[in-house]
Amino acid sequence: MEAKAELKRKLLPDYAPWVEGAIAAGKGAQDDVLMTVMLWRIDAGDYNGALDIAEYALPYQLVMPDRYQRTTATTLVEEVADAAKRARDGKQPFDISILQRCQALTEAEDMHDQVRAKLHKELGLLQEPSDPAAALANLTRAKALHDKVGVVKDIERIEKAIKNNTATGG
Repeated sequence: MEAKAELKRKLLPDYAPWVEGAIAAGKGAQDDVLMTVMLWRIDAGDYNGALDIAEYALPYQLVMPDRYQRTTATTLVEEVADAAKRARDGKQPFDISILQRCQALTEAEDMHDQVRAKLHKELGLLQEPSDPAAALANLTRAKALHDKVGVVKDIERIEKAIKNNTATGG
């Protein structure tokens, strides 16, 4: 996986003119190269680059090439949430604004609840240190969407911290 990601990082600059041209033309024609590059950018860690393509692709309802077998919004949400989880598992930072932008771009899109739950979980876990109330809201939403998303202990921990903080006047 790491070798593939590295190869994609090397190849992506070659596709930049294609992407810029497709987006600048703004015709909304189906473009499998553009959609593949969106996914490659996620794989290569260029999340904002992928979201730039998604921002163009979603309103035009561009679809992923057949081999991906998921909708564009589902692919985007699942891949970005998985990247955030990998970063968390590896104790590496992940830019919360990526998840927030992904959520904003896809909130009106139809997808499986389990996929959307993954995004809410990762958002909530990243929000916990700075905004426990927002974290609790996202984790609660994740659980409501998919009760097996794995946030019960996190919700309990945050509720207890908020209660203790309120009791101590913090």
